[in-house]
Amino acid sequence: MKYDLLVLGSGPGGYAAAFRAADLGLSVAMVERHERIGGVCLNVGCIPSKALLHVAGKIRSADEPSHGVEFPKPKIDLDAIRHHRQSTVDTLTGNLALMAKGRKVDILQGEGVFDSTHSIVVSKDGKDEKVEFKNAIIAVGSRAIRLPFVPYEDPRILDATSALQLERIPEHLLVLGGGIIGLEMATVYQSLGSKITVAELGDQIMTGADKDLVRVFEQANKDRMTFLTKTQVTNIEATPEALNITLEDKDGARNLAVDAVLVAVGRSPNGRKAGIPEMGVELDERGFVLTDTQGRTNVPNIFAIGDVTHGPMLAHKASHQGHVAAEVIAGHKVDFQPLAIPSIAYTFPEVAWVGLTETEAKKQDIAVKSAVFPWTASGRAIASGVTQGKTKLIYDDESQRVLGAGIVGSHAGELLGELTLAIEFGATLEDIALTIHAHPSLHESVGLAAELGAGTITDLPNKKRR
Repeated sequence: MKYDLLVLGSGPGGYAAAFRAADLGLSVAMVERHERIGGVCLNVGCIPSKALLHVAGKIRSADEPSHGVEFPKPKIDLDAIRHHRQSTVDTLTGNLALMAKGRKVDILQGEGVFDSTHSIVVSKDGKDEKVEFKNAIIAVGSRAIRLPFVPYEDPRILDATSALQLERIPEHLLVLGGGIIGLEMATVYQSLGSKITVAELGDQIMTGADKDLVRVFEQANKDRMTFLTKTQVTNIEATPEALNITLEDKDGARNLAVDAVLVAVGRSPNGRKAGIPEMGVELDERGFVLTDTQGRTNVPNIFAIGDVTHGPMLAHKASHQGHVAAEVIAGHKVDFQPLAIPSIAYTFPEVAWVGLTETEAKKQDIAVKSAVFPWTASGRAIASGVTQGKTKLIYDDESQRVLGAGIVGSHAGELLGELTLAIEFGATLEDIALTIHAHPSLHESVGLAAELGAGTITDLPNKKRR
C-alpha cells in the first residue's frame, strides 16, 4: 500500500489532519495503536473528564445557597456515573470512525514504527505490515511524567487515566501537581466525597494563569480543598493502612497519611518513540520535534503536530496544526501563526485565559494595562448567585489594542471565545465596548470591562471619564 499521506496517531490533531487531507483529495491512512481512534483526549482525557465534571456540577449545586429551593442530599450511583462517562466517549469515537469511513481514510490498527522517510511498519498480533507514503504527519502526542519515588504498582496510586475510572472514592486524596488536570480531577473527587490536598512545587497552582484569577478560585474552594504551594513531595511509602507522604517546604519536612495519590505533574512528548529519531528528524533535548510554522520538520516530507511539538499541550492547538499541515501537503500556502491559544480549567469556578497574561508581560518587559470588571457588579451574576468572578482585559495603553484576557467564574471558558477572536482581529477596547452585549448576561462583563478600560463605563464609578 502507498498513500499520499500517512498520519501516525489519531488524536484531535491526527484525525483533523487526516480528514482535512482527504477532503483535499489526498489518499490517506491513519495509524493507531489503540483499539479506538480519538487519542488520549477523546478516550482517556478531555472528554471523559468533562463528563465527570458535569456530574460534579450537579452534585455541587445541592451545596449552593438555596435561594428558597431546598435540595435533598445527592444520592451517588457510581455505576451510572461511569456509564455516562463511557457513553460520552463511545458516542464521539463512534462518530469519528464513521467520518473516517465516509472520507475513505484507512485506519491501520497496530504499533507504527518508521523504518525510512517514506515507509512505516505497522505491527499487530505478531504480524508486520509495511506501508509506504509520500508524506507523513507525526501526531504521537505525549505521556504522563513518571517520578522515580512513586510506587506505581500500588493501586492507590492514580494517574490522569486511572483516576477517570472511579474504581473507588478515597477518603483523603493527595493531588501531586497543581496544574489543570490535577485540579479538574480534584474537583470531581471532592464532589464525590474525598478530602482533597493539593501539593504544588511552584509558588502558585494553575501555572500560566494570572495570580489574581487563581486567588478567586482558591477563595471559592478554601473550605473544599487544601492548597500547599512551594511544597515538594520527596517520598511515598506504601503501607497496608495508608500512603505515607513526605512533604518538604520552607519549614522543613513533614509527613502526611492519605488513602490515595493522583500523580499529575505534567506530560512529556513522545518524540523519541516510533522510530522518529532514526529517520533523522531533529528533536530538542526534551524530545520535542522541531518544526517550522507549517509543521514541517528538517526532513522535507515529514511533518509534526500536537503535543509532540512545542507550545501548549492542548487538543485545539493540535487540531489547527493538523489542518495547516494537511493543507501544506496539498499545496496550499498557509502557516500556523496564532496570536492567541485559549487555556481553560473546567473547575468550579472555571478559570480561563488567552493571549498575553500580566505575568508574561512583566517577564518580557512589555508595558500593559488591565481593565477588570468584578462580577459583584453584574446583574446576571447577582441574580444567578455566581458573583465570585471577574473579567479582565489586558491591553496596550497607547494603541488600546487588546493583547490578552482572563476570566474566572461560572462558564468562564464559554465567555473566552469572543476575546480570542478579538485578539486575532487586533481589536481595541473601543471595538469591544461599542459591540452591544446582551443584558443581563455574563458575557456582558466582557463589554463592561472594555468600557472600564476605555473610560466610558456607567455601571461602575468612572475613573477615566472621557
